[in-house]
Amino acid sequence: MKFNASFDSMDPLKLQTSLRADEINIQIQVRDFANKELKPLIQDGFFNENQGVNVLSKLGELKIFGGELAVNYGGPVISPVAYGLIAYELEKIDSGLRTVMSVMGSLAMKSIALFGSAEQKTKYLELLNAGKLVASFALTEPEHGSDIAGLETTARKTTNGYLINGSKRWIGLAPYANIIITWARCDDNIVRGFIVEKGIPGLSITPITNKISLRVAVQGEIHYNNVEVDESSLLPLSNGLGSAFSCLNYARYGIAWGALGAAQACFEEALNYVKTRKAFGVPLAAKQMIQEKLAIMQIEIAIGLNACLQVGRLLETNQASFYMINLLKYNSTVKALEIARTARDMLGGNGILEENNIMRHMVNLESVVTYEGTRDIHLLTLGRELTGFSAF
Repeated sequence: MKFNASFDSMDPLKLQTSLRADEINIQIQVRDFANKELKPLIQDGFFNENQGVNVLSKLGELKIFGGELAVNYGGPVISPVAYGLIAYELEKIDSGLRTVMSVMGSLAMKSIALFGSAEQKTKYLELLNAGKLVASFALTEPEHGSDIAGLETTARKTTNGYLINGSKRWIGLAPYANIIITWARCDDNIVRGFIVEKGIPGLSITPITNKISLRVAVQGEIHYNNVEVDESSLLPLSNGLGSAFSCLNYARYGIAWGALGAAQACFEEALNYVKTRKAFGVPLAAKQMIQEKLAIMQIEIAIGLNACLQVGRLLETNQASFYMINLLKYNSTVKALEIARTARDMLGGNGILEENNIMRHMVNLESVVTYEGTRDIHLLTLGRELTGFSAF
């Protein structure tokens, strides 16, 4: 047993050695594309909330929205680990980029792929994978977030289809959406999914403005006032909230990777800064407290990424558990937010400048730690599994 191998401080546990060639290639492709085509949009998008359409269009060029589905619709082969690496590279630039991918693929396309009819798949999935159509996933309501079991939006059976009434809030991409995957309670009290197309009478969408977080990815509030859809709008295999939750699990897996991309960006920004910034006659990097903070960042990111890798490999062989996703999303998002806060502090006043990126990542992560399942919900889910008692 020897311990004299090389050590890479940016990949301390040699994650890259565990990746296949196709995974490395797609990571490099997405990294290069994102830095060239997407990064220049971020500052304007963050301050003016005006780059959502451009981000969607440019990401669509890669034909990767569908993740593992992409290969069936003109895109590359994307393993679960490759999907995670894509999320990591996008969120290293901005959480809004990964949010766009999550909504389009893990939520909207997955809903149609898992629960839609053959006709629905043919009509929508190829266009969605290329970003030629935009979709949103409407589950959260003004009065129901974590307690979505109380969902109030209804779909009453009519002679020709269904009549939908209710409201949804914090719906990603809603203002741009051509179709909205709408989750509503049917006459038999079972929640099912419906594809609601833009422009249908009774449907109104209002952008949520004045956000301080996730300004590159737009959200909206949706109102359904006697929206009448025909029978073909129903996702025929959807059956209860479990259907919606299965899509959320795919999104949460991507979030776990993505949040660590944001953390890595903050870590690198802080590391570069403290090497050149001097205090009391020496670089900040020469101070014990600074080195401690940097080492902790390095450790948390490395361990988090290797946990994501492990679950990604388990997903390939259908050995992953819903509880693993809760564990990953909690760990990655909570640790990433703490890393961003620490990095901001290390830069002092300069940490709040947009040009240093950290403050933008920090406020984005305040949302990421909350959506698709809050930190507390993940802990309660794991606690229920540990003890056998529900504390919700």
